[in-house]
Amino acid sequence: MVNSIIYGPVPSWRLGRSLGIDLLSTKGKACSFDCIYCQLGRTTHPLVERKEFVSLDKLAEELKVVRDIAADYVTFSGVGEPTLASNLGEAIALVRSVLELPVAVITNSSLMTREDVRHELGLAHVVVAKVDAPSEELFRQINRPSVGCSTLDGIIRSIQLFRQEYEGKLALQMMFVEANKSYAPEMANIAEQLLPDEVQINTPLRPCAVPPLAPEDISAIRQAFSSLRGVVTVYQASRPDVVSLNQEETLLRRPEL
Repeated sequence: MVNSIIYGPVPSWRLGRSLGIDLLSTKGKACSFDCIYCQLGRTTHPLVERKEFVSLDKLAEELKVVRDIAADYVTFSGVGEPTLASNLGEAIALVRSVLELPVAVITNSSLMTREDVRHELGLAHVVVAKVDAPSEELFRQINRPSVGCSTLDGIIRSIQLFRQEYEGKLALQMMFVEANKSYAPEMANIAEQLLPDEVQINTPLRPCAVPPLAPEDISAIRQAFSSLRGVVTVYQASRPDVVSLNQEETLLRRPEL
C-alpha cells in the first residue's frame, strides 16, 4: 500500500519487512547531501535547516489505516534525509504509541551534529547512520554535502557522542563504490572508533548513476573489517525478493536509503 506519508511494507536487506514513513513527502528529493549513488537522482531541495514538512495530525490519520499491517519495522526514510523534519522526535513517539512495532531511522548522519537531532534519534529502537568516506576530500566527492553542512570530522564526532548516549541498536552503513573501494582499511578504522552494534557494507544494487561493486570486491572489502563484530554485507544478506523489488521501489520514489 502507498499513502502520501506511509508506504510499503517493502523488503529490506537490513530490516526485513519495512513499513516506511516519509516525513518529508516533497516533490523531489530534500536532502543535505547529493550522493553520487542515490537512486532518487539529484537533490532538488538542498537543505541543512530543519522544518516541519508533514503535520503530526496527518501522520496520525494514516497510522490508523496501517494498524494491522504485518511488518518487522517501521522505518523513517523516504525522499530525502528524515532528520530534516523538525517533528521527527514527536513522530517517532506517535508511531510507538500507535503501532506495536520497533522503529528504525535511516540517516545520512549530517544533522547528528545537533543535540536535538541526537536526542530525537535516541527515541528509535534502531538508528542506521551513514559514513561513506575516510577523508574530507572523498566525503565531498561521494556525498556532495550542501553548503553549510558539517565536515566529515564533525559528523564522526557526533556519531561518537550519540553512541555514548544511545541505548538502542546503532548500525553503521558504509556504501562502497569505485571511488572509495580501495579505502576499506581506513573505513574499518572509522568503524572501530564508532563502536556500532552492526556494520553494513553496502553497494548500490538499485538503479542509480554509478554501478555497484561486484560480489568479489565486496568480499575483499569485508576482509578489512574482520576485527569488528556484527559485520554484514549486502550480497550476504540480500534475498531475491529484495533485488526484484528494486524497480517497484524506484517507481514509488520512496525507497529505503
